Amino acid sequence: MLLDYLEQITTAETIEDLWDIHTKKMATYGFGRLLYGYTRFKTNKSLGDPLDTLMLTNCSQEYIDGFIKTGLYFNGPMMPWALENSGACSWGWVQAKLNENLFTASELRAVAFNQKMGITAGYTVSFPSKSNRNKGATALAADVGMTQDDIDAIWDEHGREILLMNNVAHLKIISLPYSSTRRALTPRQREALEWVSEGKIIQDIATIMDLTPATIEKHLRLAREALDVETTAQAVLKASIKNQIFVIQG
Repeated sequence: MLLDYLEQITTAETIEDLWDIHTKKMATYGFGRLLYGYTRFKTNKSLGDPLDTLMLTNCSQEYIDGFIKTGLYFNGPMMPWALENSGACSWGWVQAKLNENLFTASELRAVAFNQKMGITAGYTVSFPSKSNRNKGATALAADVGMTQDDIDAIWDEHGREILLMNNVAHLKIISLPYSSTRRALTPRQREALEWVSEGKIIQDIATIMDLTPATIEKHLRLAREALDVETTAQAVLKASIKNQIFVIQG
């Protein structure tokens, strides 16, 4: 039931638990493979550092290696639509553009790879954002053997609830802490950054945490390295953006 799903999603405490709940629910509608991406570092020319992008998928390792790790997803046929729109779009849009020869060579390579992997029918959900630096979207790939007509019929019947569930999942995901493939912050690094964000100087933080100033400096340096920034102010900002400070520990 929809209410059961919403209750489970909104009370999930980790992204891993949420993703497990969400993928299982989407599979009941025929969407057995999902790819979610979210960045808070988008510019007019880039989606930001891939290592700062949160990506979730239940696709096969072969697909991850060939489509995500190679960066082929940047040329995914639905990418331009997702960046410029909000809402849901049938992948019938892809076939229409193919018929009109409107794809670039790079986009055609992405299409060919998806066809090879049996990812040919589905929907893309692009989430609204109030910042031009943020963008998130989910690709909902239909089960192998299903046609776009099959999945469009399912969407006609259940599209509103599927869209609602994906929007709720997205809002919950971006409220939870996440780290990239770089090192996650340690509790000490997190606490030191939290005190910096409160305006405390090194000596004050050392007294509060009962450590030496040199140790505080070390924690802040390692936090900068983990977040791949140059200054502590940048570290506080990025840690805040990625929900890695002021986190309630379970």
